[in-house]
Amino acid sequence: MEITDVRVFPVDEDKLKAYVTITLDNCFVIRDLKVINGNTGLFIAMPAKRRKDGTYKDIAHPLNADTRDRMERVILTEYEKQLRRGPGEAPAQVEPD
Repeated sequence: MEITDVRVFPVDEDKLKAYVTITLDNCFVIRDLKVINGNTGLFIAMPAKRRKDGTYKDIAHPLNADTRDRMERVILTEYEKQLRRGPGEAPAQVEPD
């Protein structure tokens, strides 16, 4: 599985820094990932749905740490590139590792 496209949509909030949409293998899209500025730096939060009891449950997520690390590395790299490009400039295609 390769991340073939990353779209970053920066926001101006305290902890939430951006929404992200990724495409896997040019055929599967995952929307509403979030770049969060936590206590130890930036991290990626998976898309989640609020449950009736007020808790949140991930809608989609990696099944192992290696996949999560790879996704986080690609997304945060593209987030940093988007910040350097500035608002209004289109993101580039992601080159597979």
